[in-house]
Amino acid sequence: MKKTFKNTYLQKRFFLLLAGVIVCFLVSYIFESITILAKSIFYVLLVFSLVDILLLFLSKGTLIADRIVSDKLSNGDDNQIQIKIINEYLFGVSLKIIDELPFQFQKRDFIIFSQLKSGEQRKYSYTVRPVERGLYNFGKLNVFTSSPIGFFARKHTFNQDKEVPVYPSFLQLRKYDLMAFRNRLFEHGIKKIRRIGHTMEFEQIKDYIQGDNIRNINWKATAKKGQLMLNQFQDEKSQPVYSVIDKGRVMKMPFARLSLLDYAINSTLVISNIALKKNDKAGMFSFSNKVENRVVAERRSSQMNLILETLYNLNTNFVESDFSRLYIEVKRNLPQRSLLLLYTNFETLDALHRQLPYLQAIAKQHLLVVIFFENTELLSFANEKVNNTVEIFEQTIAEKFIYEKQLVVNELRKYGIQTILTKPEELTLNTINKYLEIKAKGLL
Repeated sequence: MKKTFKNTYLQKRFFLLLAGVIVCFLVSYIFESITILAKSIFYVLLVFSLVDILLLFLSKGTLIADRIVSDKLSNGDDNQIQIKIINEYLFGVSLKIIDELPFQFQKRDFIIFSQLKSGEQRKYSYTVRPVERGLYNFGKLNVFTSSPIGFFARKHTFNQDKEVPVYPSFLQLRKYDLMAFRNRLFEHGIKKIRRIGHTMEFEQIKDYIQGDNIRNINWKATAKKGQLMLNQFQDEKSQPVYSVIDKGRVMKMPFARLSLLDYAINSTLVISNIALKKNDKAGMFSFSNKVENRVVAERRSSQMNLILETLYNLNTNFVESDFSRLYIEVKRNLPQRSLLLLYTNFETLDALHRQLPYLQAIAKQHLLVVIFFENTELLSFANEKVNNTVEIFEQTIAEKFIYEKQLVVNELRKYGIQTILTKPEELTLNTINKYLEIKAKGLL
């Protein structure tokens, strides 16, 4: 009985009718003729309330609910979660579904209203977008049911407690993995680049196309066929491709609630998979005041899982990044010329100049690509309409910082260092573009 009262909740309809009965009794003091009517409504309310409670707690049947959530969620993406409910009552019910979401989502008003006929089964879907890696705890699933009378609601609590880890964006990984498998990497904004072989391993003889290297013309095949024919060679393969992630304090800055570090992590996961699909070796490491999270570039079957688990445990440590340690690490442990995709961020030209000697030293032995980020909020602010002198001054400062980013790009290119300046949300696409461009030009 105690449990029954604990799970019983009065509904708005009951309070409205009860208020109406009270008004009738108050009016009956003035007009005695409606006293009988007031009493009749009160007794009807009592009877229907009793019937409502009997339907919810003593009738045959119940409600079955289950939350369907995958074993892991993808960071920075919309992840679908389903709630499956079966109505085994002998009558239709109104539902109010309250799911206890992890505190990281900061969503305290999650409610789904619905109705189910007797014996009906239905799935309800909603999406969540995590912006932090780590463990997320889903609590209980609470479903409040009301009969067609609607005076009371019965609370059904389902112990759906589940701990779900949030990993780097494996949904992006699957998308680009499918595109790579179907040879469709030039879609979704990835520019098409004609691939040119540069090794001595012969692949085929093909028709000459304007822009091909005339030094590869096969004169014997040309004479035989009567038109220019070209020797095509296979691309360089099995080259080491390292993603180098700066996890210092400059990478903690958030855009669309996702930190620059997490954008870099998601991009690293995708580009590592693409590199393996293109027969290169994929590896990674991170640095700040020291070098950590090393994964040696290999082509083994377990490489992607190893990279994924390493990225999952990578966090910002809020210290100044030491590029001298990065140079020492590269000098000691990377004897073979490799492609280094360095994810970092430079806000000013002075910040670059402090690290430029180390970047130049690395670029002498390896193909270095420095990847850093545009401040999209500054870009939006700089394009806004201004109304007073203060806003003009602030907008001028914003434009100065935007221009400073371009100076950083020019300075790096002046010393022959490949550069990507990208919006955070376009990081993965631009990184893949640069990788395909490097492979096509045979720079590695």
